[in-house]
Amino acid sequence: MRALLEASFRAAVAAADPQTILAAHLPPQPKGMTFVAAAGKAAASMAAAVEAAWRGPLDGIAITRYGHGLPTQRIRVVEAGHPVPDEAGERAAREILEKVKVLGPNDLLLALLSGGGSSLLSLPAADVPMADLKSVTRQLLKSGAAIQEINTVRKHLSAIHGGRLAAASRAPVVALIISDVTGDDPTHIASGPCAPDPTTYADAREVLQRYRVAPPDSVRYRLGHAQDETPKPGDPVFAHVQNKVIATAHRSLEAAAQVFQEAGVRPVILGDTVTGEAAEVAKVMAALVHEIRSRGAPWKPPVALISGGECTVTITGDEGRGGRCAEFLLSLGIETDGVWAIACDTDGIDGSEDNAGAILTPDSTRRGRDAKAMLSRHDSYGFFAAVGDLIVTGPTRTNVNDYRAILVT
Repeated sequence: MRALLEASFRAAVAAADPQTILAAHLPPQPKGMTFVAAAGKAAASMAAAVEAAWRGPLDGIAITRYGHGLPTQRIRVVEAGHPVPDEAGERAAREILEKVKVLGPNDLLLALLSGGGSSLLSLPAADVPMADLKSVTRQLLKSGAAIQEINTVRKHLSAIHGGRLAAASRAPVVALIISDVTGDDPTHIASGPCAPDPTTYADAREVLQRYRVAPPDSVRYRLGHAQDETPKPGDPVFAHVQNKVIATAHRSLEAAAQVFQEAGVRPVILGDTVTGEAAEVAKVMAALVHEIRSRGAPWKPPVALISGGECTVTITGDEGRGGRCAEFLLSLGIETDGVWAIACDTDGIDGSEDNAGAILTPDSTRRGRDAKAMLSRHDSYGFFAAVGDLIVTGPTRTNVNDYRAILVT
């Protein structure tokens, strides 16, 4: 069972590997120069895939998370802060914007965007210091806000997000995107540097108010007084812009489903848009497991319940250890008995530690200690580390959000 679950996760990650999928989506080469602006956890891998396939003049910068870089020859890789932005990302984003501004009509801006790009491609607006952007980002990440809501704020504190990168280019723009958000809308992936932004400063203020985020003075002033709205749908600046999503969570779930199918287990894809508090989502899944076991409905076992999306973990007080995947599993283990399950982030990093996620075994909560207490402290990492059931892959250099599978036999 463990091997089957791990094989399904590997298949999900492979379906979003830039090294195998990106080349087929590359546009025709322009008459002039191609500049690559890459940002996200998959940025280095996407850049390397372009280098392998591109024969014309090529320059560029790829910003990725610390430890997620790869050797490249023509596109410079910069490692920077995630999920909280830092000065390394700010410098690289500023350089990207300056180079994009000098491109001409015969050139091409090739944007390679993936999850994590909101933090990594971080160029604060001129009136927002980086320290203040860090402060509001930390608060939002702990608040329980959905990624779309967090990105609404980020776009209105940025000089490059919310379509501003594309608006700065006189060259045609092609953005190839690996989606890590539910719905796969380019405006939310990496905070949409090349996509129209339907949100407003008022929306950003409402997010901060709803989640009781206390913004620094510069952030409060900008969101209340700035007039330079992000470019909206229908703006002529997007007449020469193409946003193309080349990998999604659902495609990865389909690849994982094939693994279960070949093993004689019926796969059921519950969707790639599962959101909500991780521990609460686990309770819903546990109820479904009980229904399958007790009534053979809506599916008879053996069945694999497969889902994707991005749950949240709202932190109050001291920060815990772990992420939404391990927290989901720990809650599932408390609510059910005797199931096998896996939950991992496809980027290889679940939350605050070095694991992609974990495996839940039929006896995890019996082998471990104080499961309920550790869940209340958000220490899912500590629980699964103690029972030896963490999954550690290292950076996968892609990201199509969380992957979960529950085996009901």
